[in-house]
Amino acid sequence: MKPFREFIVNTLVGGLLVVAPIYLAVLLLLKAMQAVAGLMKPFAMLLPDWLPAENLLSLLLVLVACFLIGAAIRTPAGRAIRERIEKGLFEKLPGYALLRSLTQRLAGEDQETAWKPALAEIEDALVPAFIIEELEDGRFTVFVPSVPTPLAGAVYILSRERVHPLDVPFTQAVQAVSKWGSGSKTLVAAMKAGKS
Repeated sequence: MKPFREFIVNTLVGGLLVVAPIYLAVLLLLKAMQAVAGLMKPFAMLLPDWLPAENLLSLLLVLVACFLIGAAIRTPAGRAIRERIEKGLFEKLPGYALLRSLTQRLAGEDQETAWKPALAEIEDALVPAFIIEELEDGRFTVFVPSVPTPLAGAVYILSRERVHPLDVPFTQAVQAVSKWGSGSKTLVAAMKAGKS
């Protein structure tokens, strides 16, 4: 009964972690469109009535604003401001650093060893894991995801001998977890290749 309950909870949490950011992004987009709709009314009156011009122009204005902000934070000054806001506000939110690290890895922005795929020795088994950080004494903090939800799991601090870093893409390791272990043979092969 306990494994079934854990499966339900892990699957629900995994689904929420996918659906919630999408829902919030769409909700924020709609709110932003609603906020600028008044500014677009004079321009919308210039276009034909059959066209939902006010909504289209509002969406266009919000997307242009997002693009300009995205371009601004790519500059050195914008990067510094973003980092200051992150450290002062966002990093105080529980789970923000974890989700940021995960999304950066999914986007292909490597952070040295953060979230590096590995196989960890837990009891008498090898389990897919991700190296979160290396401690000063040489041990690793590893995150062992629950199947099939890569965003839920357990954290272990293990000796270097029990953690086998893998030279595989992050997304490949996540796929092996989310597909109930299918594709784990490539993880094991990568571990063996790393040892030889």
